[in-house]
Amino acid sequence: MTVRRTVKHMWVSATIAGALLVGATAALADTSGTPVGVWQTIDDRTHEPTALVQIVQNGDGTLSGKIVSGLAGNNSPERRCTECTDERKDQKIEGMTIVKEMKRDNDEWDGGKILDPLNGKEYSCKMHLEAGGQKLVVRGYIGISLLGRSQIWTRHNDVTGASARN
Repeated sequence: MTVRRTVKHMWVSATIAGALLVGATAALADTSGTPVGVWQTIDDRTHEPTALVQIVQNGDGTLSGKIVSGLAGNNSPERRCTECTDERKDQKIEGMTIVKEMKRDNDEWDGGKILDPLNGKEYSCKMHLEAGGQKLVVRGYIGISLLGRSQIWTRHNDVTGASARN
């Protein structure tokens, strides 16, 4: 193989690698404008991480989210929603859908429900992104949004998916 041919192969390889890197970066950037991804939830009272929630877009365009991993000591994989009153009664919390039917409304998502699996109560929910898509403000409320509380979830950037078990 000649030097010219070797240089040409190196240039082609570098060009392909660059294109792949640009494509991967664009794919990651696309998720920053939407809640789709894995989020670390934070306990309101202790400010400690509690779980990882994976939010996905459904075929109808709505978003839903399920707990893919518990992080706190009291969130063992075997813990169940004993306080739930719907079809989730006594189901394992890990793997449970806790966010459903969120619809996009300009820069926020609204119209859905969120379940607190520790007390079994379901609330109306709205959410919006902050900090360039790295923080998700999730508000659960009863009736009107003023009667509720917000949590700030942080985007979990483990691109290998090792901690987001399906």
